[in-house]
Amino acid sequence: MASFAPLRPGDPQRLAGLDLLGRLGEGGQGVVYLAEDPSGTRVAVKWLRPDLSGDQVSVERFLREVQVAQQVAAFCTAAVLGTGIEQDRPYIVSEYIEGPSLQKVVQEEGPRTGSTLHRLAIGTATALAAIHQAGIVHRDFKPANVIIGADGPRVIDFGIARALNATSTISSMVVGTPSYMPPEQVMGHTVGPAADMFSWASAMVFAASGRAPFGSDTMPAVINRVLNQHPDLGMLDGTLREVVNACLSKDPAQRPTAEQVIMRLLQHSTPNSGMLAQAAAEAAPAPPFASPSAPHSGPVQHSGPVQHSGPVQHSGYVQPPPHQQWPPPAPYHQSTRPSGHGSSGKSRTPLIVGITVSVALLLLAGVVVIIQIDRASVASPPARSPSPTASQSRSPSRTVVAVPRTGTKKRLPGATTISLYENPDDAIVLTSYEILDEKEDDWIDYARGALRGPFTKYAENWESMVSPDGRYLATRGRSYSSDDFDFIVINDRQSGERTTIKTVKEPLISSIRAWSKDGSRILLNIEKKTGDDDWTYMGFVLVDVAAKEATTVEVDDTSVRETAYGFDGADEGVVNVYGDEKNLGLRFFDAQGKVTRSLPGIGTLSAGTQDIFSPSGKKFVTNCPNGGDGDHCVWDTATGDRLRKFTSDCNKVLGFYDETHLYCWEQDNSDTVDDVQVIDFNGRMLRKLLEVPDDIDFSPAFTIDPDRVS
Repeated sequence: MASFAPLRPGDPQRLAGLDLLGRLGEGGQGVVYLAEDPSGTRVAVKWLRPDLSGDQVSVERFLREVQVAQQVAAFCTAAVLGTGIEQDRPYIVSEYIEGPSLQKVVQEEGPRTGSTLHRLAIGTATALAAIHQAGIVHRDFKPANVIIGADGPRVIDFGIARALNATSTISSMVVGTPSYMPPEQVMGHTVGPAADMFSWASAMVFAASGRAPFGSDTMPAVINRVLNQHPDLGMLDGTLREVVNACLSKDPAQRPTAEQVIMRLLQHSTPNSGMLAQAAAEAAPAPPFASPSAPHSGPVQHSGPVQHSGPVQHSGYVQPPPHQQWPPPAPYHQSTRPSGHGSSGKSRTPLIVGITVSVALLLLAGVVVIIQIDRASVASPPARSPSPTASQSRSPSRTVVAVPRTGTKKRLPGATTISLYENPDDAIVLTSYEILDEKEDDWIDYARGALRGPFTKYAENWESMVSPDGRYLATRGRSYSSDDFDFIVINDRQSGERTTIKTVKEPLISSIRAWSKDGSRILLNIEKKTGDDDWTYMGFVLVDVAAKEATTVEVDDTSVRETAYGFDGADEGVVNVYGDEKNLGLRFFDAQGKVTRSLPGIGTLSAGTQDIFSPSGKKFVTNCPNGGDGDHCVWDTATGDRLRKFTSDCNKVLGFYDETHLYCWEQDNSDTVDDVQVIDFNGRMLRKLLEVPDDIDFSPAFTIDPDRVS
């Protein structure tokens, strides 16, 4: 039965055209009533307090709850059914979730333990994952805002939530509940999804112990502990304690995301928890958790003006048609990638988000996320002599892990017939890919949520590229901005910050080419359409991630207009190809577009100019001059001297796996499946990374794992 208090004197008998049955609660914003419609269905009606109705900020905050809740999947919150104004006070009618709050359950029944606590942790983390996928930060996650419904926990009260890229008069105010607020929120700094993970962890400590990790006495005392002291984790133990401790890091950059928390908890379920534990046991290793004392990784965020930040409108603009990005020589079909804007715009619609680990399914929100792991299914090549461990390095601190010989088989979303064979010790990681949807005649973009996290579908993007440390996702949409600029969006997965950076003006486009190895810069190519399917490369754009600035460089050298620019081996400038097919050379430019040197007679570049350099930058690979498919030449970057020539079964080299191995496409005309393989400098296949049916147009993008080759 519903638990509610009777109406008080002064309360209306009817509100929003509904009969009020009683009070469900009262907070800083207003009163929540239990109401019943003519059909007997019970709903909740939240009515703004009369003393706040004249405060524009309070009204804005109240109404924002409607906008926020409508963006989040209904399974994790209460669905908004309607809004209106009565007696000059706005109200919200929402789904009524029958059940007590987590606060009340713990106070009346005691702390949660065992599988009950574990289910609560996974359920609430899943709700936060859906909220964050919708581009929202809750900012007041606490036990009182978690309703324990019959179908699982629901997160309520989005009164102070805000969109990740929104700005308003309340964005700088310290709002929230001190016992569950992270340090950055206490200090009045900008908060992102990491703030919700701190609050989630604090709520889990309360659920397990009946007290908040930093106490709940006087506000000054609580704030002092939040800022300066270690949390009291009470009776928490095992994996949940480890996860909670990581989420309570003072540094938001060191906290795991909601998706990482889910995967970590799934892989270490409580003993004898049945199918969930069995499914988790079959899963691949979760992304590593940074300890609270771990050093900060990735570029440092700087304060100051943000160039072109904020949302960009995507409707009503003329867009050039898509075209193929890779230049001559003719690309192998799996490496073809779209580059231009589409001929028609797309708007993303809400989709169900699923994380599938064998038989376990968690529903998130906003986009499709699927990982399907086949038990005991690995790719192992025929037995060969061991490959040598790489010894060449950029510096004495550079180490390389030997090539693993097996990998766990995973199916990729969007094309379940494609098999990824992944090993946590691999030096490279598949971080994004594109698949041609033949029915729609359109390329569909997918990217990982972390360096080794689940894949997410980005239907509205032309391309996405993950930074080497997995922290950032750079994306390019299918249309120009409202003032006719092409642009990229950089998503910081740790802070939740989303930055839009404009690049070139219509009719030019700027296609994403590569991240620098240290994740500080992004290289884009400036392209101009010169025919039905012909595009000319006019120059390049360098994006400074920390400064949030783009530098556009137009190159005067007309001999390099036919191919794309790529980073040079040191990531200090760029390279491009010049000459004709009989005598191609590699030309180096500085960051201002001035020629610094040229290396003639190097042959064609199978991998374009994106992945030809080794991790140290000391070597690069080409198709040998006057050679055929499978003839590979490795060159010294500094001198242009040829270091090695060998032959393999590869049809197209994609890049360096590490200093002494390559990865490439292998196409056997007698087979219906093509492979991405790792080969050594003798041409021997050591490892299979991907299997792709040859009737699928598929473009993978691999990233060097800085923890494996560093």
